[in-house]
Amino acid sequence: MALLLSKSPCMDAAGLVEYNEVCYIKLRQNTMTGAVLKSARLNANLTQQEAASMLGLTQAYLSMVERGHRPVTSGLAAQATEVLDLPPTALPLEPEDSVLWNEEELKSGLGALGYPGFAYLRGKPRRNPAQLLFHALNQSDLDARVVEALPWLTCTYTGMDWEWLARNAKLNDRQNRLGFVVALAGELAKNAGDAKRSNNLAEYRASLDRSRLVREDTLCHDSMTQAERKWLRQNRPPEAEHWNLLTDLDVKHLAYDSA
Repeated sequence: MALLLSKSPCMDAAGLVEYNEVCYIKLRQNTMTGAVLKSARLNANLTQQEAASMLGLTQAYLSMVERGHRPVTSGLAAQATEVLDLPPTALPLEPEDSVLWNEEELKSGLGALGYPGFAYLRGKPRRNPAQLLFHALNQSDLDARVVEALPWLTCTYTGMDWEWLARNAKLNDRQNRLGFVVALAGELAKNAGDAKRSNNLAEYRASLDRSRLVREDTLCHDSMTQAERKWLRQNRPPEAEHWNLLTDLDVKHLAYDSA
């Protein structure tokens, strides 16, 4: 039986997807801007004094933050995401050298973001979806269940900071992996009848395609045998072949696809 969160496989139960698109937030160097913070406060119908109290700040300090006279620290950004009901894409992007996640933490992160396959691990989102996606794709070997969740993650959180994501993927030669996952996410959106999301993902795919690598790679399964590699070269889906990836992952194999 297919696992569905709602009408679309790309949506989470809390309806963060639509809000995620409306409130697309670009993060640079682990910061959220004061303007974004102010917008979120107003959207929550909170006065500056009320929001300051909820965030453990003085009204005067929050005023300076909103006007850009004080930085939004990573801690404040994470707290504001919870208090002001911002989408997980507003969570700070941490320096890559400070992020050391094991597979269980990746599963927990996906569960917290609403992935149905790890629903039993549901909790409060504490990681930016873009960072979780990149960190997963940057693994040499990864649990197949985590890999299968990545198209869902990409389709659900299309409001991720794509510039940050693409830049880090290219710096680590992971653009083929990202491009393939984006392509599958686009198919998910198309199957769900979500034209806007499908078109956005098609644009991201086209952008990544311009930097597609010629060298062969796997989808987080570098330990596969030579026999497996030989078989996949002959039997992989067309999209995997396009991205020079040795994988048999296909949208029709994903339990959460509604097609």
